Amino acid sequence: MKLTETKSFKGNMTTTVAAKTLSIDGREVPINGERNLLELIRKAGIDLPTFCYHSDLSVYGACRLCLVDIQGRGIQGACSTPPEPGLKVRTQTEEIREIRKIAIELLLANHDQQCPTCPKSSSCQLQDVARKLGIRKVRFKPVHQPEELDFSSVSLVRDPNKCVLCGDCVRVCSEIQGVGAIDFAYRGHEAVVLPAFGKGLGEGECINCGQCAAVCPTGALTPRPEVDEVWRALNDPVKTVVAQIAPAVRVAIGEAFGLAPGMSVSGQIVAALKRLGFDKVYDTAFSADLTVVEEANEFMKRKAKGERLPQFTSCCPGWVKFAEQYFPDLLPNLSTCKSPQQMLGAVCKATLPGELGIPKESLVMVSIMPCTAKKFEAKRPEFAEGGVPEVDHVLTTQELARMIEEAGFRFKELEPESFDMPLGFKTGAGVIFGNSGGVSEAVLRYAAESVTGRKLDNPDFPAVRGEDGTRFATVALDGVQLKLGWFTA
Repeated sequence: MKLTETKSFKGNMTTTVAAKTLSIDGREVPINGERNLLELIRKAGIDLPTFCYHSDLSVYGACRLCLVDIQGRGIQGACSTPPEPGLKVRTQTEEIREIRKIAIELLLANHDQQCPTCPKSSSCQLQDVARKLGIRKVRFKPVHQPEELDFSSVSLVRDPNKCVLCGDCVRVCSEIQGVGAIDFAYRGHEAVVLPAFGKGLGEGECINCGQCAAVCPTGALTPRPEVDEVWRALNDPVKTVVAQIAPAVRVAIGEAFGLAPGMSVSGQIVAALKRLGFDKVYDTAFSADLTVVEEANEFMKRKAKGERLPQFTSCCPGWVKFAEQYFPDLLPNLSTCKSPQQMLGAVCKATLPGELGIPKESLVMVSIMPCTAKKFEAKRPEFAEGGVPEVDHVLTTQELARMIEEAGFRFKELEPESFDMPLGFKTGAGVIFGNSGGVSEAVLRYAAESVTGRKLDNPDFPAVRGEDGTRFATVALDGVQLKLGWFTA
């Protein structure tokens, strides 16, 4: 074991701390609590390829790409090997490179290689790894017949021909979401990832959260696109098309065009939508403010009567469906309020036809949301009046970016424009809906002023903030204690 000395100075005293190290490709690297060799190797600036490793999920070790050669132990998976002082690790040998290439070629042999038309074409990990490994030719023949795509879900599309059996979707659905809507079936080279009993994704227990699509390294699971339907509406002279933008989108869309993370580009989004042909562009934060008022008043009434507590927010359609499937006894505890998306859709469908002098059927509401569950929510039958849905189409952030690129706009160069009024007005309470715990803090602000009868000098409640997955806080308002809790996947 080699010890590296690091010195720290306290006053006039010098202390020596021994750091445990191991060797990676001839370089000594200190061990500082890393859980496995893969984390340590990446800390050393070496990006080992992998499909199946995510720090928030259990170690699976299926893809066999992060192989390393450990002196005295042979070839092992870096993701499943804990670091030990004194190990001599090599990440690149002729044998390892050949094993990685064979693994990728075997995956490509049975993979749908229509890459230019794949939704993940620009962000596919399989494509990226194949390029980095210098794969120019696939030496193996396919043994699987092409299978039909699964369009049963209104939120997601499952393409079994692009699955690499990494298991990421299976583990995130079970370990993080606690649903288990998909799993492995059959054995050997017949192994596949399927919903229960071979049903369609939309026919099982899927809550439409989209976490499976978020971790899928290929195009096997992707959000169900609605871009073509929106283009048709925009090009229909009979239709009046309006858009609403969720708070989180105004930051995420900038990253899609290479802007600094965290930069708000709501003005450029409005400009892009107007140039695409949208007649009106509104801010979902307007109806988020309505949600604050409605949910806070509902909570205060329940608190006064001591009934149906705790009260759960109903803004997340994935959580609502989760409760419907697994905790139906908690449904009375959900807020009766619609989500901001559906509130704004309902307001627009009720008021705009009269103001604009058009039939209700001619008004098309398009939501731009960060979550695939919103696609499912918009299609729920209870959110349609007389067969006319409150929200007609839902685009994800990536779908909007695709439309902007398809139109040829240089997003960074667009002159910012303002939301249309009055449904473009919002307060800070509506904007923080895009943060984890933002709904609770916004409701708490309103409730605090309503209970005390005084305007808050400082509207921030740091006690309810944080990044932990499960959080609890207690806030005192004029002697009344309010207990709040969050669970964030």
